[in-house]
Amino acid sequence: MATTYDFPSDLRAGQEELHQVRAELSALLKRLPWSVEPLDGFSDHNGWRKVERPASPGWTADEQAEVEKLRQREHELAVFVTCHRFWAEIAAGDRMEARTRLKHAHETAPADGTAP
Repeated sequence: MATTYDFPSDLRAGQEELHQVRAELSALLKRLPWSVEPLDGFSDHNGWRKVERPASPGWTADEQAEVEKLRQREHELAVFVTCHRFWAEIAAGDRMEARTRLKHAHETAPADGTAP
């Protein structure tokens, strides 16, 4: 039988917010132009793989600030989750499994938001 872990609510909340911030950052980066600075487009057909990029208008100051804000929050949450006091309660050999279960805890959580 698989081991179950009683993750503290603040650790679960931190992990969930980390998932949300990473998803938001990923979606934002997909919407933004490929280059932060304005650059001409290019096409390279000489390599083993064809590479093409359209001209990039660059990112606005607001877009750069939003990316930086999300990256900073992602960093803060990653440090919080990784360094949480809960991990000291778990045997060193079991931490990887426990960490993996925490990452996927939101997938098995009941719809009412209570801990499984």
